[in-house]
Amino acid sequence: MNTVLLTIDDVASRNTPAIVDELCSRGITAIMFATGMNVERFYDEALYAVRKGMIVGNHSYSHPAFSSLTAEKGIEEIRKCEAVLDRLYQDAGVVRSYRPFRFPYGDKGGENKAVLQRYLSQQHFDKVNDRHIPYSWWRDNGLDHDIDTLWSFDFEEYRLQYDPSFTQEDIWAKTRQTNPKSGAALFGEGQRHIVLMHAHDETDAIMPGYYRQFLDCMQERGITFDKPEFIGN
Repeated sequence: MNTVLLTIDDVASRNTPAIVDELCSRGITAIMFATGMNVERFYDEALYAVRKGMIVGNHSYSHPAFSSLTAEKGIEEIRKCEAVLDRLYQDAGVVRSYRPFRFPYGDKGGENKAVLQRYLSQQHFDKVNDRHIPYSWWRDNGLDHDIDTLWSFDFEEYRLQYDPSFTQEDIWAKTRQTNPKSGAALFGEGQRHIVLMHAHDETDAIMPGYYRQFLDCMQERGITFDKPEFIGN
C-alpha cells in the first residue's frame, strides 16, 4: 500500500481556493502550512481553506531561515504567526483543534534546534503522526522525535520561478527516480510519504494547474491519501 499525507507550504495565495476546491473534490484533507504575512495578504483565501476543512498550520510569520536567527527571534516568528492563525480561525468560526508547525526550508534552527524544539513542546504544538514513515533515515535523523513536520518527498515545483535550468520535465523525472539523493522515491513498494508542494501563484502562471497535475500523477499510480493524524503533546 502506497499512501501520502499531503502538505502544502506558503499559504495563503490567490490560487489557494482553487487548490482547496480540487482537494475537496477528491476527498483529500491537507495540512496547509501558512506564513502569517501571506495570510494577512490573502486573508479571505485563508479563511476559505479553514472553512472548507483544511488544517492550517504555522510556517512562521515571514519565512526566514531559522539558523540565521537568534532563538529569541525564531520564537518571535512562531508567536507572531500564531496570533495571526488564532485570529483566522476565530474569524472563520472554526475551532482550532490542531497546531502543527513546519520550519521554512526545513531549517530547524542550527545550534538553536534544541531550544526551538523545547519551545514547540512546551507550547503544545501538535506533532504530525509519522509513525508509518518506513525510511531508516527518518529515524536516524531523529525526525520521528522532532515536534515540527518535515517531509519525505518534495515536488520542488517552486524552483520553476527562479531557476532557468529547472524545468517541468525535471519535476516529472524526480517522480520517476528510484534512488533520489534526498528524501525517498515517490513510487515503489510500500512507500508511505509526507509529500510537500506549495501554494504559489507564480508557479501556476508557469505550469497551470500544477497541483491538479501532481494529484493526478499520484492517484493514477494508485496512491491513496491519509487523513492527517496527530500525536498528542
